[in-house]
Amino acid sequence: MKIGVKLDAFEGPLDLLLHLIEKNKVSIYDIPIVEITDQYLEYLHAMEAEESMESLSEFLVMAATLLQIKSRMLLPREEKEEEEDPREELVRRLMEYKMFKYAAMELKDLSVDAQKVFYRGESVPREIREYQDPVVPEEIVGDISLTRLNEVFQMVIRRKKDMEDPVRSKFGKIRKEKYRVEDRITDIRKMVKGMRRINFRTLLDIQPSREKVIVTFLAVLELMKMGEIAVTQEENFAEIYLDSVE
Repeated sequence: MKIGVKLDAFEGPLDLLLHLIEKNKVSIYDIPIVEITDQYLEYLHAMEAEESMESLSEFLVMAATLLQIKSRMLLPREEKEEEEDPREELVRRLMEYKMFKYAAMELKDLSVDAQKVFYRGESVPREIREYQDPVVPEEIVGDISLTRLNEVFQMVIRRKKDMEDPVRSKFGKIRKEKYRVEDRITDIRKMVKGMRRINFRTLLDIQPSREKVIVTFLAVLELMKMGEIAVTQEENFAEIYLDSVE
């Protein structure tokens, strides 16, 4: 079957094949390979006059593939012989190309539609744009900030965790001793009254477990809140001491 050749710009050999399949109104899953190959070669001969061989290299490779499939389709086969369809790989490639081609067309349409959308310009008042949250200073207890107390507490907690045996700590479930903040408040109150001054870091370090360190820290905060102890630090990065208010 001869067709009138009108040269169009094809993006590649698969694009030309899809054009021929749609032009002949045949199923992509049942390509009449003899007819499509003849038409493909006819297009290729017409393109050789206008295109360079370098740009036609992909089209020539596809032409060789079509001729190979055509020859396999024309060879006689025994009736009992079950052989895979030689067009199967070509159909798979065409379907993938068609899917990506239509996806590209959808994206192009979305891009064109997006150019028709207009947004309202910025209308936020200058006072709101330039607003900044006020800086809240650290809460200070005496001469010491709670942030500094928390840093010492976290340091001791990490050290207690590092001292745990990674193997023995996973042996079964051990019932841990329960500590009460009220009991620790009583103990620390007695210690401060008896010694007048206690090193805060040392007080946390001597506790046998992380749980008791936490309860001790909470007890210190409660005593500070009740005004029974004062926290002092002679200079930056120096030791922190707990002093009896009395």
